[in-house]
Amino acid sequence: MTSPLNAPSSTQERWSPRLWGTLLVLCAAMFLDALDVSMVGVALPSIATDLGLSTSTLQWIVSGYILGYGGLLLLGGRAADLLGRRNVFLIALAVFAVASLLGGLVDSGPLLIASRFIKGLSAAFTAPAGLSIITTTFPEGPLRNRALSIYTTCAATGFSMGLVLSGLLTEVSWRLTMLLPAPIALIALIAGLRLIPRSKREATHRGYDLPGAVTGTAAMLLLVFTVVQAPEAGWASARTLLSFGAVAALLAAFVAIERRTASPLIRLGVLRSGSQIRANLGAATFFGSYVGFQFVVTQYMQSLLGWSALQTALAFLPAGALVALSSTKIGSVVDRFGTPRVIVTGFALLVVAYALFLRISLTPAYAAVILPSMLLLGAACALVFPSLNIQATNGVDDHEQGMVSGLLNTSIQVGGAIFLAVVTAVITAGGEANGSPQEVLDSFRPGLVVVTAVALAGLLITLTGLRRNRVPQQTIIVVKSLQEEADAERVAAAVRD
Repeated sequence: MTSPLNAPSSTQERWSPRLWGTLLVLCAAMFLDALDVSMVGVALPSIATDLGLSTSTLQWIVSGYILGYGGLLLLGGRAADLLGRRNVFLIALAVFAVASLLGGLVDSGPLLIASRFIKGLSAAFTAPAGLSIITTTFPEGPLRNRALSIYTTCAATGFSMGLVLSGLLTEVSWRLTMLLPAPIALIALIAGLRLIPRSKREATHRGYDLPGAVTGTAAMLLLVFTVVQAPEAGWASARTLLSFGAVAALLAAFVAIERRTASPLIRLGVLRSGSQIRANLGAATFFGSYVGFQFVVTQYMQSLLGWSALQTALAFLPAGALVALSSTKIGSVVDRFGTPRVIVTGFALLVVAYALFLRISLTPAYAAVILPSMLLLGAACALVFPSLNIQATNGVDDHEQGMVSGLLNTSIQVGGAIFLAVVTAVITAGGEANGSPQEVLDSFRPGLVVVTAVALAGLLITLTGLRRNRVPQQTIIVVKSLQEEADAERVAAAVRD
């Protein structure tokens, strides 16, 4: 719950300075998450040289963050509902700042990996807590849509800026890429202490679902770990198959616990909602295809074209710039057309962007292939990502906003881990890394085909939502409001009687 002094009414168009400040603090945390993910990739070769790390150890600098982030999101989302969103957000943001500082000062691979895991863990709490603060502060409809479009745009902006900044900072020292988030997080923390409204703990819960938290978190951690390690261990290896079997057993135990507990980590009834299922599957395929695409494109530009890290980052910049420029407009687009149509349009642009990139060759065709693909990708990100967040949180009670936010972010991270692992395995199987340039290029194409197929699957999934969205969103909101008023009148009448 938020303070009525800070929460805008459904008809209020101007936001107070404090309300803007609260949104900017939450945006800063989302910006940092994306910035951190994108910056570390370019710095990896320098880290390996400075700390003397092997390739297998080096990958855990990335995988450690994913493991902490993807594995603990469900717990982070529910903790925000039960312990207070403001408290969870600010504590996790403080941990993120300390871990960033430690990551830039350590002198060993294991300590660096540990700091990355802690950062991922803290992000698993800030992401759902921040999103649920927005959805409980801004009423459902145009105001929330506008706030979420700005919020989610910060993720894309942070990712794009991270690519450019990492190219510049790594030229000085890779440690700067680790240290940069620390002062930003500290400033956001100080501002958040003053600006974020105090929230109440959920008043109706009957205790904490510790068995569900243990089994659910263990299942997510093991799933992410297994997927990350599968390309190296082998997808059909006994180790991988046994790990997937253990994941299935843990998930079965988790479902059984959630069906019986009085205060579940995830209320399974939420998963009966078609809009929730489409939002989560759409998020998994959208982010999964993008992460795979970025991996292929980065390898293509640096390994085959010989571009520097900064040149590669600048090639992605048009996509991020388009997202940033369109941030204030997406909310009104969703208000007019509804989330299903906007998501479908965005996925269609995504499929075209990936398919167009299949035309790459050993000679860079920036104007004909690379730039159009990036612009289409930027337009797709601008349309899809905010709309998925709006669709996942609409129609959900305040006391479950953290839960659905954690579920959505889990879908994003697990989807990214799974599809990146699949794309990596396909590329590895398609050719030798030390082959001729043409052989290496030919090994990239199957990966791009997989990326395009994943985006197409997301398009087909989201298309099923169009037939259920015959009534405009604003009409739905009005009907819902009238229904609530009618319910209140019936209760009042019953009390009088």
